[in-house]
Amino acid sequence: MATWTFLTNHAHVLLCVWEDSEARVRDIAMRVGITERAVQRILQELESEQYLVRERVGRRNRYRIRGDRPFRHPVEDHRPVSVLLELVSTRKATRGPRRAAARRSARPRARRARAGR
Repeated sequence: MATWTFLTNHAHVLLCVWEDSEARVRDIAMRVGITERAVQRILQELESEQYLVRERVGRRNRYRIRGDRPFRHPVEDHRPVSVLLELVSTRKATRGPRRAAARRSARPRARRARAGR
């Protein structure tokens, strides 16, 4: 079995957040295969370098990834991180922020329509 991977734990954590902006630290840790403390440290580093923005929502955190930020290494710093995220992610393009916002705004209308029957 291979003892190394092409992507770092930072990339794995970023991918998990890209796929679920409200993922819990525990879930990310299990998926990446590292400790919860390591995930917290990586999230803090990504936030301090402005690769993601944390928003507190009740007792949970929601993260927004800044896909326009460049890779950190000189070999690939001419590309934004969104290129990697879109390439490797299992997230469907239709689940983007605009689509989610449209679904949220459609829900109350549907409830009102049912209530009026």
